[in-house]
Amino acid sequence: MKLPAYSRYDWLLQLIIVPLYIGLLNWILIGKAFWQNWLTFGLSAGITLADVFANWYINNVIALKLNELHPDPRQYVVRAVKRFLATSLTSSLHVVTLFFVYRLISLPGFNADVVQLGFALLFTIAIVAIVVITYESMDSFNYWQQSRREVDTLSKAQLQAQLDALRQQVNPHFLFNSLNSLIALIGEDPRQAESFAEELSSVYRYLLKSNESSLVPLTSELDFLDSYYHLLKTRHGDSLTLVTRIHPEAECRQLPPLTLQLLIENAVKHNIILPDQPLTILLSTDEQQRLVVSNNLQRKPSKALSNGIGLSNILSKYQMLGQPTPIIEDDGQEFRVTLPLV
Repeated sequence: MKLPAYSRYDWLLQLIIVPLYIGLLNWILIGKAFWQNWLTFGLSAGITLADVFANWYINNVIALKLNELHPDPRQYVVRAVKRFLATSLTSSLHVVTLFFVYRLISLPGFNADVVQLGFALLFTIAIVAIVVITYESMDSFNYWQQSRREVDTLSKAQLQAQLDALRQQVNPHFLFNSLNSLIALIGEDPRQAESFAEELSSVYRYLLKSNESSLVPLTSELDFLDSYYHLLKTRHGDSLTLVTRIHPEAECRQLPPLTLQLLIENAVKHNIILPDQPLTILLSTDEQQRLVVSNNLQRKPSKALSNGIGLSNILSKYQMLGQPTPIIEDDGQEFRVTLPLV
């Protein structure tokens, strides 16, 4: 037969409380004779143990029934009050039963004193209050833990959905811009267009793969950037230069995928790139092991059409990942973005 355990910690609490309760209750009911007479000690301890077990069984049934009647965790006050009243009554009956059993068997050293019975009842009610508070606190704590896990799960799911949306936002945007460049090259230089299409295929392969994670190693981004830079060189030639000065210790750190691609694309989109006005983009790391992406400023006379995906996408990713916000600086001569590396 499976016993109606109130919680998985029930046996542990009983192991702690029952021996103390039996000893103190019998000391209150019987007096010093409980400790001085081995016969009295053995008989009273055995009878009390059987009675306490029966009382524990009944109280657990009551507690479980009250949980069924009041399953809402917010009803803990009503549930606790009802449980205290019900179990105080059953436990008091258990003490009165012990009192009359000791009297009936003429337990050695036992004096049927009503005052001692009163103290035993008060002691039992106090123990019941402690047990009820303990169990209700455990229930509340378990409910809080479960709620916290649910909130964390929902938060992670929401964060993942937002990150996925941002990544899906980048992919069509990048493809749209690349196809526009390819269309322009087809008319200007078919051979360059063919080379551009081949590079576009390898670059887009990484673009699709980057959807699998929220962070990627800096080394992966740099490898991808080599292919992407080659693609840009097909279009701009020597008018565009990319310089990389990355400290080896920083290469094992991570950042959101396609961050460098968005920054390079942003620099290319908003600046003049001509043989007599070359654009130089510098990737470097500072003393705090942050990644710095900078370029000389030579803005286009007419503001380039922008949908605001680039920088806002990067800032949103860092915010969702709980990372420090990238620093954006523009002194009129140089545009610089400092990225924390995870």
